[in-house]
Amino acid sequence: MQTEIPFLFMRGGTSRGPYFNAADLPADRESLEAVLRAVLGSGHPLNIDGIGGGATVTTKVAMLSRSEVEGVDVDYFFAQVDPMRPEVDFRPTCGNILSGVGPAAIEMGLVPVAGPQTPVRIRAVNTGALVDAVVQTPDGRVSYDGDYRLDGVPGSAAPVTLSFMGTVGSMCGAMLPTGRARDVIDGVEVTLIDVAMPMMILRAADLGLRGDETREEIDENKALLERLEAIRCKAGPMMGLGADVSGSVTPKVGLISAPAAGGSLRARYLTPWACHPSMAVTGGQCLAACAVLPGSVAEGLAIAPATGPAAMQIEHPSGALDVLLDFAVTGERVEIRAAGLTRTARLLARGVVMVPRRVWGPDQR
Repeated sequence: MQTEIPFLFMRGGTSRGPYFNAADLPADRESLEAVLRAVLGSGHPLNIDGIGGGATVTTKVAMLSRSEVEGVDVDYFFAQVDPMRPEVDFRPTCGNILSGVGPAAIEMGLVPVAGPQTPVRIRAVNTGALVDAVVQTPDGRVSYDGDYRLDGVPGSAAPVTLSFMGTVGSMCGAMLPTGRARDVIDGVEVTLIDVAMPMMILRAADLGLRGDETREEIDENKALLERLEAIRCKAGPMMGLGADVSGSVTPKVGLISAPAAGGSLRARYLTPWACHPSMAVTGGQCLAACAVLPGSVAEGLAIAPATGPAAMQIEHPSGALDVLLDFAVTGERVEIRAAGLTRTARLLARGVVMVPRRVWGPDQR
């Protein structure tokens, strides 16, 4: 016998994973971790005993509930399940998976349809950020069909617009946790910055890279990954993320270079132990903020506007991510007010996922 847990299986942006009603999951963190590892099949390169896809972008989980915060519709609690190791990280959030939160909340009955378009205000529980999503709901139900094309996803789909607020200092308490636009770690200049996602950003050329490397080239460069991890493990404590971040997915890593296709900045985003096939939504916001920050490692590389709101484009291995950044620069300081993006989402399956009763059985429920 196994335990059945209702779920929606959705693509959100360029990520994919199960979306749950939080009420259907264990309340205590230890049991929750065990259930999520079992659901995704953590611990095997193919996630053969679960529904994960063998990569960090396909082992993500969204847990939704009606919010008790005034003016907020849905609380979104995110979990990053490690594909290989029996670990679950609840510290970061994920903007791509967030793309599917509005549609999922409507599908679950947590938010009623409000007309041809349904606004959904979302609270990202992990970071406290508020996000306004607009979901296409003609004919009284979520529409996934549309003409919007998202780099990194084949075909087209209905747009989901997202407006992020309160993302500065999401985990570190300040945009620049060290108080500086640049630091030096192991002889390499870095910008340690927290806008939507804590990141360690480095110039690709400083690591002997061209900047246009493919995902496969980066993932196969073990010497590079080892060097980046050594620097990242020193950056984490400097950012206030804990004495040992070797088991955490934060800070993420960004390798930047001058744009090559008319964008604002070219980047390779590491998750952090492998290169993202495209670009994380939160990472794109952080990189855009770095691009307009005076004195950052992006200075001299980025083609950045002087004032906001302004449309920016972060080039990545699969194309580009568009970010509408509202900001203001005063001297050496920059104020990030909000960031807007358009993504897509699609419901792939619905039903129940099975969990062994030794992991979580009826007596534990």
